[in-house]
Amino acid sequence: MLELSGVNTYYGDSHVLRGVSLTVREGEVVSLLGRNGAGKTTTLLTIMGYLKPRTGRISYGARDIAVLQPYEIARCGVGYVPQERGIFPSLTVLENLTVFARSSRNGRWTLRSVYELFPALEARSANLGFQLSGGEQQMLSIARALMLNPTLLLLDEPSEGLAPMILQQIVTALKGLKSEGLAILLVEQNLPTALAIGDRHHILSKGEIRYSGNSSELDGNETVLRDYLGV
Repeated sequence: MLELSGVNTYYGDSHVLRGVSLTVREGEVVSLLGRNGAGKTTTLLTIMGYLKPRTGRISYGARDIAVLQPYEIARCGVGYVPQERGIFPSLTVLENLTVFARSSRNGRWTLRSVYELFPALEARSANLGFQLSGGEQQMLSIARALMLNPTLLLLDEPSEGLAPMILQQIVTALKGLKSEGLAILLVEQNLPTALAIGDRHHILSKGEIRYSGNSSELDGNETVLRDYLGV
């Protein structure tokens, strides 16, 4: 579904991503782990077209999306939930969900279905974005991306700053999305969250993938966790 091959991305003269290669298959959850500044968010921004790779290829299906603009990549079926959530603070929950919604003939995600996934949003549908708690804003950001009816979801640090009870709700929702076959590329620093959701994991360090493995291989691998995650 998604394939990065030898991707090199720069900020000006600063070489940030160094030959990053990874795949996300249909219905699979792949996590990107690493310390701050490792290149995780840069990877998502490069996939979404906000940054252009200097070399390498990014394919979605059979299409080279590295040459496309972000709105064109979204139209290809890629949903993006940024780390800062990016909701509109002066719009209501309902307006946030419907302003960019895209229907499709067999689209799974409608206003009703996202309310079923996150009941708290229906109860707060008339509230403005800035009136929501951090957890509710995260739910809204994910729900808004789903309203585009994507086939691949990019999630940047969805667990950041959330209370344990809210985090568990988010994890349960993401597990539900996974069970429905939605492909997810998940950027995380919370290892338990990544292990609970992910099928495969890549650890980035200084813009390079230093480790790849499944959950059973990563969990308890003290050398890798110490060297690259500081766990």
